[in-house]
Amino acid sequence: MNLGRLNNILEQYPPYRSRQAYSVVFDNLFSSWEEATNLPKAFRAILARECPLQIDAEMHESGNGKTVKAVIQLDDGVAIETVLMRHQDGRNTVCVSSQAGCSLACDFCLTGARGFMRDLTAGEIVGQVLLFARRLKTEGERVKNVVFMGMGEPFLNYEAVMKAIRLMNNRDGLKIGARRISISTVGIIEGIRKLSREPLQLNLSISLHAPDDRLRSRLMPVNRQYPIEKILDAVAEYIRLTRRRVMIEYLLLRDLNDSPAAAERLAVLLRRSLGWLFFVNLIYYNPTGKYLPSPPERIREFQRILESRGISVTRRYRFGREIKAACGQLAGSSRIRGSLNITTTQE
Repeated sequence: MNLGRLNNILEQYPPYRSRQAYSVVFDNLFSSWEEATNLPKAFRAILARECPLQIDAEMHESGNGKTVKAVIQLDDGVAIETVLMRHQDGRNTVCVSSQAGCSLACDFCLTGARGFMRDLTAGEIVGQVLLFARRLKTEGERVKNVVFMGMGEPFLNYEAVMKAIRLMNNRDGLKIGARRISISTVGIIEGIRKLSREPLQLNLSISLHAPDDRLRSRLMPVNRQYPIEKILDAVAEYIRLTRRRVMIEYLLLRDLNDSPAAAERLAVLLRRSLGWLFFVNLIYYNPTGKYLPSPPERIREFQRILESRGISVTRRYRFGREIKAACGQLAGSSRIRGSLNITTTQE
């Protein structure tokens, strides 16, 4: 959906027409202007020609129905992926992409292996949520949460991401509470500092994945530019300014970062740098062809050590591995015209 084009059209009409049009998009959740019979036929024809509501998507659903991955073909032929996760407690979370591909080349992530193509517009980001909002409406449900953990680094596309979030949160938009929207970053310090001054009470997650710079630089080349100490200094400032609890994401890789000694180092590092307003989210590694996942007993021991140091720990429930819709598996491939990091936690 091209929000800029829509707004340019609506500027030519009285304000009440803008309200009507936005209601069609975000309240009625129509996929075609022809459904909006309250609008004049000529007006509908202009909107349909200049700003169609259809979203070109290919759906892949998991066998248990809890996960749906959509591969969306954008106007220029670029494909991106977004995921709907259905939780047992009735929550519906959409994991959105902020970029087509990613420039950061994290060693455990298929998106990074694809390389960077371009930033997404605010409309292309919101369109991912709209796609699933329309689907859920037919079932009498709605999108409850949004996580920026799909393709790309949100803070490298900061302005478009925040514009999309404001529209998701706005009463004239999708009306999703700010506290139900989460942004995950590899530690782009400028973005963390900008977010700390935003009026919206959003959730911040930091993809750390290692207790020291040497290992983190091996897994995440961006660490050479944004080392752990500087990232955690920015996070500590964020906590001081917002009083918001931060999630530290930690992907467990067998015999690499999952030892008891690594858990001890991580506990010391986080407690010294962040105090108490944080928790650690342990992530199971999903197959991307390079590493092996930590065995369950190693994960439990890692969690036990952190908790023995007074650190709150959650473990991420895995969605969508069978349809390549789980953490690190989004690659933007599709059959359309030849052609995530996904989060939820369990205590």
